Amino acid sequence: MEYGAFSDASLKMMYEAVRGALEADDEFQANGEEPRFRVRATVEWKRHADNLESEMLRRGLEIVVIDWTNGRGESPR
Repeated sequence: MEYGAFSDASLKMMYEAVRGALEADDEFQANGEEPRFRVRATVEWKRHADNLESEMLRRGLEIVVIDWTNGRGESPR
């Protein structure tokens, strides 16, 4: 995917979609259900988020980085 072709708003929306899918999976698991999106189990999700982060940081956009260690915490970057 050519991340440089997307607008700032599009990059942020896609990044927040990754965060939302991760949070949803964590909620499913907390309720004893199988994660529907399998964000943690699918390497492509992490790769996609990393590529989005890289492009946003390259552009100097302020983002809150997804914390992949526990799915709940966030650290600003």
